[in-house]
Amino acid sequence: MTSADDFVIQLALEKGVLTQAQIDAAQARIVHHTDLTTAPPKLVEALIADKAVDARQLSKLLADEFGMPMVDLINMRAPSADGMAVLSRALAARYNVFPIAKEGNVLKLAISDPLDVDTIDSLGHVLKLTIEPSIAPADEIKRTIDRFYGKDEAELNAMLGDFSVGGGDADGITTIAAEGAPKDEEGDAPIIKLVHQIILEAIQRRASDIHLEPLEKRFRVRYRIDGVLLEIENPPKSLQLSMISRLKIMANISIAEKRIPQDGRIQINMTGKQIDLRVSSLPTAHGESIVMRILDKEGLQLGLPELGFFSDDQQVVERLISLPDGIMLVTGPTGSGKTTTLYSCLHFINKPDRKIITVEDPVEYVLAGINQVPVRHEVGMTFASALRAMLRQAPNIVMVGEIRDLETAEIAINASLTGHMVFSTLHTNDAPGAITRLIDIGVKPFLVSTSLRAAVAQRLVRKICKQCKKPYTPDSKELRSLNITAQQASSATFMHGEGCSNCNATGFRGRIGIFEMFVVNEEIQRMIYDNAGTSKLRDKARSLGMRTMREDGVRKVTSGQTTIEEVVSITVGDAN
Repeated sequence: MTSADDFVIQLALEKGVLTQAQIDAAQARIVHHTDLTTAPPKLVEALIADKAVDARQLSKLLADEFGMPMVDLINMRAPSADGMAVLSRALAARYNVFPIAKEGNVLKLAISDPLDVDTIDSLGHVLKLTIEPSIAPADEIKRTIDRFYGKDEAELNAMLGDFSVGGGDADGITTIAAEGAPKDEEGDAPIIKLVHQIILEAIQRRASDIHLEPLEKRFRVRYRIDGVLLEIENPPKSLQLSMISRLKIMANISIAEKRIPQDGRIQINMTGKQIDLRVSSLPTAHGESIVMRILDKEGLQLGLPELGFFSDDQQVVERLISLPDGIMLVTGPTGSGKTTTLYSCLHFINKPDRKIITVEDPVEYVLAGINQVPVRHEVGMTFASALRAMLRQAPNIVMVGEIRDLETAEIAINASLTGHMVFSTLHTNDAPGAITRLIDIGVKPFLVSTSLRAAVAQRLVRKICKQCKKPYTPDSKELRSLNITAQQASSATFMHGEGCSNCNATGFRGRIGIFEMFVVNEEIQRMIYDNAGTSKLRDKARSLGMRTMREDGVRKVTSGQTTIEEVVSITVGDAN
C-alpha cells in the first residue's frame, strides 16, 4: 500500500467516511483472494469495489487536508495543448499525472498522491517549470491520459487483439484483422488504429451513436451517451478525408461517390462479442458527415420491468400482448425506444407453440426462435409486399417495423381481423394520436375501431446513477413544475446523482421509459367509429384511468428513479 493509500484510509476513518467494519470486510476479501491469474486488490481498490467509499470522496479528503484544489477530468472538453506539448505521454503515464494548463512558467498538473513530493520535484526539474498540483483520482487520471494522448502502442494492440471488422451484407462479409493492416494499407495503419480506437472507446462508454462531423475549421467527433451528445477530443482536420474513407471501406460503401447519401454496415467481433454498426454518410458543405448507430446484440435487455413498466402497467401490457388477435401500436419520435419495447413484447410471448414473423427496416437485433425479414427496397421487398407474403406463412404473431402508408396499414389491419396479433410502430406525439394518424393516411374509422387493441406512447428519461445517488429535497418551484402535491412529496423518495466515475460525473447512467397506455374498450371503439377527435379520445381515456407520460414520469421521480428536470424536459408538450 502506498503512503497516500495509508494516509487517506486513516483520514477517512477519522472523518467518519469509513467505518472499521468496512475496512475489516475489505481486508478479509483481500486475504481470501483465490484467483491466481490476477493480483489481489489493494485495500483502497477493495473499499471502492465494495462501494464503501467513492474514489472522488477519498480525493476530496486529500485535497481538503493539503489545501489543494480538486479537478474534474471527466468533464474536461479540451486539454491544454501547451501542457501536452511540454509533458510527453511517456512521462504522464510513468508518473500518472495529467497537464491541466500551462501559464507562463507554471504547469498546472493533476496528481493523485500529494505525499509523493519526489514526483513533483522530478517533473519540475526535468521540465524546468514550476509545478502547481491539483488532486484527481488515480484511475480518472489514467483514463484521461488514454483519452487525450491516446493509448500506447502495446495497450492498443492488446485491446485490438481479437477485434475484427467486416462490411457488406449477411451473405458475404469480408473480415479484416485489426492487429495488422493488410500489406497495401501499411501506410494507413495509424489511421486504421485511430478509427478503431474511436469505435472501441464509444463501445466502452456505452454510446449509442458515433457522430463524425466536418466543420469549417475542425473535424468534430461526438458520442451520444444516454441520449445526450458528448464531444470528445477532435482529430486533426487534416485526417478528415482519410478517416472518412477508412470508415466507408469498412462499411462497404463507395469511397468515390461523395455527392449522395449512402448507407452501410460494419460488423465487429470484439473478444467474441458481436456488435453491428449501421453507417450513414451525408454530404455537407465541408465534407461527408458520418453517423454510426451501435447495435450491441448481447446488450439488449428484454425484460418488461427493465423497460420501466411498474407492476400495474406491466400486467396490462402482458394481458394485451397475449391476446389472440388485434393490433397493438407503440408510438413516439425516433430514438424513443419503440423497437426495443416491441422486441421485449415478442420475447415475452415467444413460445414453441407460436410462430412469430417480423418485417423490419433494417433487422436491428436477431432474436432466437423468431423469423425476421429485412426490407429491401431495391428489389421491391417493401413493408407491404413482405407483410403480404408473411401471411401465407401461417404465423400467429406478426410485427411490422413501422406503418408508413395506407397499403401497409390495410394489410396489417386485415391480418388482425383474420386471427393474427399484429405489433407495429407509428410516429405520433401521444397514444390517442395513433387513431387520428391511421385515419389520416386513409384507414376507415370502422376498421380502426374493430382492430386496434391499444396504443402505447413512450419517451426515454435518464436513470439516476446507482453508485452516486443521494436523497435530496426539491424546492417548491421544482415541485410546481410537475404539479407534485405536498401529499405526494411527503411520501416520495427524491434522489439525484452527485456524479462519479461510474457515470462520467453526469449523475445518470442508463435510461428508462415513461409510458402513456391508451387501451381501447367498447366506449372508445364507438367514439373511434364516430370519428371523434384526439382531444375527446384523450379526455375519455383519462376519465377511464389512463395516465399521461408526464404523470408516469412523476411516479418515477417520486420513486427515486429519475429527476424532475429530466421528466420536465422530455414531456414539455404534455404540461397540461
